[in-house]
Amino acid sequence: MRNSALFEKWGLFKKGMDAKGIQLSFASHIEYSLSKDQYTATMRDLYQSLALTARDRIIERWIQTQQMYHEHDVKRIYYLSAEYLMGRVLTTNLINLGMYDETKKAMDELHVELANLVEMEPDMGLGNGGLGRLAACFLDSMATLELPAHGYGIRYEFGIFDQVIKNLRQTEHPENWLKYTNPWEIARPEYSYTVRYYGKVEEDNESNTSIRKNKWIDTSDVLGIAYDTPIAGYGNNTVNTLRLWAARASKEFNLEYFQHGDYLKAVEEKNISENISKVLYPNDEIFEGKELRLKQQYFFVSCSIQDIIRRYLIQHNNFDQFPEKVVIQMNDTHPSLAVAELMRILLDVHSLGWKKAWDITSRTCAYTNHTLLSEALEKWPVNMFKNLLPRHLQIIYEINRRFLREVSTICIGDENKIRRMSLIEEGNEQKIRMAHLAIVGSHSVNGVAELHTKLLRETVLKDFDEMFPGKFTNKTNGITPRRWLLAANPDLSRLISKNIGTDWITNLNRLRDLEPLSEDPQFRKKWQKVKQINKEIFTSLASGITGLLLDPDSIFDFQVKRIHEYKRQLLNILHVIYCWLKIKKGIDTNIHPRTFIFGGKAAPGYFIAKLIIRLICHTAKVLNNDKSTNSLLQVLFIPNYRVSLAERIFPAADVSEQISTAGYEASGTSNMKFALNGAMTIGTLDGANIEIMEEVGKENIFIFGLSAQEVVDMRHSYDPKTFYHNDPILKKTIDLIKDNFFSPEDHDLFMPLIDNLLNQDPYLVLADFESYHQAQNQVNELYQNQDEWTRKAILNVARIGKFSSDRTISEYNNDIWKVSPLKIIQEERLPR
Repeated sequence: MRNSALFEKWGLFKKGMDAKGIQLSFASHIEYSLSKDQYTATMRDLYQSLALTARDRIIERWIQTQQMYHEHDVKRIYYLSAEYLMGRVLTTNLINLGMYDETKKAMDELHVELANLVEMEPDMGLGNGGLGRLAACFLDSMATLELPAHGYGIRYEFGIFDQVIKNLRQTEHPENWLKYTNPWEIARPEYSYTVRYYGKVEEDNESNTSIRKNKWIDTSDVLGIAYDTPIAGYGNNTVNTLRLWAARASKEFNLEYFQHGDYLKAVEEKNISENISKVLYPNDEIFEGKELRLKQQYFFVSCSIQDIIRRYLIQHNNFDQFPEKVVIQMNDTHPSLAVAELMRILLDVHSLGWKKAWDITSRTCAYTNHTLLSEALEKWPVNMFKNLLPRHLQIIYEINRRFLREVSTICIGDENKIRRMSLIEEGNEQKIRMAHLAIVGSHSVNGVAELHTKLLRETVLKDFDEMFPGKFTNKTNGITPRRWLLAANPDLSRLISKNIGTDWITNLNRLRDLEPLSEDPQFRKKWQKVKQINKEIFTSLASGITGLLLDPDSIFDFQVKRIHEYKRQLLNILHVIYCWLKIKKGIDTNIHPRTFIFGGKAAPGYFIAKLIIRLICHTAKVLNNDKSTNSLLQVLFIPNYRVSLAERIFPAADVSEQISTAGYEASGTSNMKFALNGAMTIGTLDGANIEIMEEVGKENIFIFGLSAQEVVDMRHSYDPKTFYHNDPILKKTIDLIKDNFFSPEDHDLFMPLIDNLLNQDPYLVLADFESYHQAQNQVNELYQNQDEWTRKAILNVARIGKFSSDRTISEYNNDIWKVSPLKIIQEERLPR
């Protein structure tokens, strides 16, 4: 039984937030948590100690937050995402707690460089890119806006792989981010749930109720163990929770095998079970047919739904208020099994009838779509589903039967429409359409940029939009300004705050106050100085990583994102070679030196994407060694792009490359991060680029290329060879690649790229090439007028306020979640 007097006594103490209090905690953790002293403590120990020092102060607020959520019986947001790209969290936590300056002072007095401790923290890389980083930004905003929220995901033992460029190609190494333990997480073994797979379903004939129940029996079971990471809001006392699930075997080993000496067989089941949370699947892999991926998705969904229901039932005796107290937001299709799992538990465990269970489920769940690419809309073979999740297949079939009956009464005789809308795709192999399950089982569906949502409603999901008017909405993505300006770019943040105050940190629209300052020559000079310092910092970093010495006075032109054909890194590197040839031929004489910097990971099985990386690296080797041109043009592929590296890249960028084929990028968020840090965007009318253009002004962005509709129209008659033959320098560019100029020791290395480019060009690289080149000429011309360039860069920052994740989350809450914010009051306690 809980000893209330003891807890009250503990409640008297509070951790000090000043430098002295921080030093006391820091020293205490070195001795008592890590068992070290001044002679044996390593830099990693010092980092761990400082992280635990910050965590202590977060925990005080964390406990108070959860207590107040319980006392007020609040409605809670449950954000389900298979990916969270958290990066490093020490700096952000210190900033959000309001103790960064005092911590810096405390470390300085101890002759410890805070920046060096920050570098000891591994990236928490539990995501592939934009999707996972968006989830991380959203958690920050939910806490900052004081919304009761919980994130759920998987505690992958190995995150996104470490990328190494060896012999001019990508190689993948395991990314063991837990090697030295994670000081931010707290294991919660008391919250463990059984997740079942395989087995069979039989009707429960022993049930005394009038409601038909089914028993899922003879299953193979896995345990999900909770690990909690606190998420601190900025400038308040709210600390929400990210709960990640780790898979553990329900049986540690088979004693019978062990006793007979078959030690490998004895632990085989344990190894198979724990593989579920072992490794993050890379994006762009084809998931169809990969049972482990389906296991992962069901694993974290089942644990999360069971945990949500457990928490709800602490304060409620029935499910009548469930949709009024719970909202489940599915981040893309990965958690879409939440619909079937919630139905299963309501039907089979809690004996609700179908009608009531479906009403609760469909009023509770909401779905965010992140893609227009058909291959990214997950589909799972029915036979695999039947084997792995037989009860869920029954439920999905019943959902589909009832849904198609509804469709058929509305669209009488339209068999094609019924076939298109079915949750089951017919063909040589039947497949379950997970996006359809999420749509049918949710009360709200949203896209993530205005163009993306429009195209969803008019093309991919048109039938559903017609059937469910008002269900589809747009929620343009955003980024947290705490991470991507305040923490990542401290010099620019200080300059901004000194001139317009600090309200922009939680109200990014206040950056509009910078607009008049864009006309101030002195302010522009200060702005330029900050940019130059950031470029010099990146120059030093890049030199340490790659050995290439960059020119910080050149234009730093970045394209950093996942390597994918539709993102068109190929267009960029073709243009680099094109410019090099023009310089060689003496055609371009008025060119400002430029450094083209690429970064991003290709999925290990994505052959073309990896080949594009090789082309970039081979090109860089040739061009950087050309003494006649390398003072004007350099190329760098910086390996292992990740959050902590991005935090150095965005502040250093002059140019942001956002050049995907129009109609393919759902939103993009790197475009927002670059603009927030004062980079000028060169981009297509795709994703959120359109909305950025509308905010910053057409005159302050470099837009080129075909629109989404023009892309569709051109496909009917497109012949890439026409563009190849009409531009002699472009033809020479492609011919050099084809004729092994950049790969003399590896003949025909790049022929798959060339064949695809000249015979298909599915992403219209050559169609957009001339327009892209003209836009790049405008970049070159403007940059040579530094006053005008800086004025436009300031206006980009001033007008980027719409793209705060705070605005995005506010829209989600106002339109979908309808959760009341709760101000957390920290109890007065005696300082310790």
